[in-house]
Amino acid sequence: MRRGLLALALAAALAGACDDSSHGDIGDEINILVRRNDQLVPPATERLAAYKRAAIPQIETAFHTAAPSGRLHLLAALDRIGDSEGVPILRHAATFDITRDVRVAAEGVLTRWAAGHDARGDRARAALAEIARKRAAGEGPLLYGDGGLPGVPSTVGAPDPVGATPTP
Repeated sequence: MRRGLLALALAAALAGACDDSSHGDIGDEINILVRRNDQLVPPATERLAAYKRAAIPQIETAFHTAAPSGRLHLLAALDRIGDSEGVPILRHAATFDITRDVRVAAEGVLTRWAAGHDARGDRARAALAEIARKRAAGEGPLLYGDGGLPGVPSTVGAPDPVGATPTP
């Protein structure tokens, strides 16, 4: 009897440990968003949005190493997903991202969400208040390159995405 229960418990544990293919699929869509800047981005955003909340942790991870255009694509995906679990990522981007366009886009999403009369709206309003508090205290992005420390690039290690317009 004990062996039967042990075998049943082991089988249940192994069944829970089966690899979910969605993790790899989410990563594939995120790679398109951070590495490309062409007609493949909108459909990848829609496919990523279909994973809803499950995609948010990988979006957050990718956000830290993506080039500015990739971060904008990831913000658009968070907006499309529309889950309040994305609020901390948006708050951080709006406060600390080194690229003004990314900060503005993140704050714009939070502002739109804050208009809602639901839990997401409550979290977005709290995030906007926190952003205002941090800015008033002088907290914000550590700027490099033209906006900050001389001789240091603005984005270290983030490649230009495929299809990007060359910069002079």
